[in-house]
Amino acid sequence: MRSIIAFLLFAASFVSVTAQQKTPAKAPAKTPAATSAASKGRNISITLTPLKNTKVYLGSYMGKSMVLMDSAVLNDKSQGVFKGPNKLTGGIYFVVSPQMTIQFDLLMDDKQQFSISGDTALKQNAMITGSMENDLFRAYSQFSAVKGKKRQELEAAYHAATTKADSTRIAEELTVVGKEIQQYRDDITQKYPNTLLAMLFNTMKIPATPAIPVVKGKPDSLYPYRFVKDHYWDDVSFNDDRLLRTPFFEPKLDDYFKYYVSPEPDSIIQEVKYMLLTARTGKEIYPYLLTKFTNKYMTPEYMGQDKVFVYLFENFYAKGDTMLLNPASRKTITERAYFLMANQLGQPAPALDLTDTLGKTASLYNIKAPFTAVVFWDPNCGHCKEEIPRLDSLYKARWKKLNVAIYSVNIYENEIPAWKKFLREHKIEGWIQAYETKAAKEAGEKAGKANYRQLYDITKTPTMYLLDKDKKIIAKQLSLEQFDDLITAKLKASGQ
Repeated sequence: MRSIIAFLLFAASFVSVTAQQKTPAKAPAKTPAATSAASKGRNISITLTPLKNTKVYLGSYMGKSMVLMDSAVLNDKSQGVFKGPNKLTGGIYFVVSPQMTIQFDLLMDDKQQFSISGDTALKQNAMITGSMENDLFRAYSQFSAVKGKKRQELEAAYHAATTKADSTRIAEELTVVGKEIQQYRDDITQKYPNTLLAMLFNTMKIPATPAIPVVKGKPDSLYPYRFVKDHYWDDVSFNDDRLLRTPFFEPKLDDYFKYYVSPEPDSIIQEVKYMLLTARTGKEIYPYLLTKFTNKYMTPEYMGQDKVFVYLFENFYAKGDTMLLNPASRKTITERAYFLMANQLGQPAPALDLTDTLGKTASLYNIKAPFTAVVFWDPNCGHCKEEIPRLDSLYKARWKKLNVAIYSVNIYENEIPAWKKFLREHKIEGWIQAYETKAAKEAGEKAGKANYRQLYDITKTPTMYLLDKDKKIIAKQLSLEQFDDLITAKLKASGQ
């Protein structure tokens, strides 16, 4: 289907919706009260042939998804009305058939008092009457259709060029076409800065990468990156709910965090803090962004980024924004935050004073070693049966020589025989082996103390942490190979 999106991306095909400049048939005179009431809500008439006596829908984008926002019943003349006391959030919308297929797109303006006319067999000829936003888009779509076709022809000629001179000439012509399209868009945003079309153009815009400047005789290779990052969100207001009703905003947001924001959690926190505080007055976009960032960093892609989730909990949810959640989500987010608070990178590891295989107290903080690996496991866990012997092999081959200590915790106090049998059969020696007795567990629960399962976020086995000489957490939830590489890198950085 040819659509608004294609034209906004400068495709050469013709637009799915054209705004008709005709004056609509004169309607019966309305009283001032009726006119005022209509202006507060939506009243969008639709004629969609040949459909009769059936329901059609009005849908919109919601980030990367699509949602249905309204419905209208067509009479035996294929006529109906999308009507309601409240206006819909502006953005890119589409008419949906009873079979749930998109017929054509349209721009939802602020007035929302216009008419749609179309035919399911001639989607490209759909017309909109009485909407300045769609009139502007019609003119733009006609312009971009011509320029898009020209650009396609030039691109084909460029690939077919046999000489450098021809390639250079065609490339210059392509540059001219691109500048003409951009100039048209710039003119729209300057003349009609508050229109939906201007907002769409601003949302899509990515700053052109500048040349590398020479500063004091040396090229500043990072300047292009800094320039694009600093201007990436020019003229985009994060509290504008209309951003969500486009398919452009969220992919652009994802690219920003992927290419222009350091994966280091403090850098991410600065970005999400600015965006959320700016978006806070947005009725739809604020909860959407808060939910998006919560989901992304509650189970992050990179180690340590769960610090962003903890920040969101402490600075937004814990300060009242749990009202945005249903009880189940509130419970999940709160519990997850409490499981992560005590084991952030750079923090001192929670104390462990457990019982060893001989019944004596084994204290984590009594260990004197440049690195301590803390591993929580279960002798009956299938994955543990594979990983624990691998860890022992790594310990015997490398870590023992580097004075790396291993504090090993059996997480089930009722599996002591199986635990000791596993250690004997695999000849695991040199580690500190410990567990929490049933009495110690019950005493902690009675005193209302957080147990080590919560403090160390043990939701699966094995779970492993790497601590430095001061018992600060420097890594968690990595593979054995990644832990080993990190130790090697740390030792190399310290000159050892």
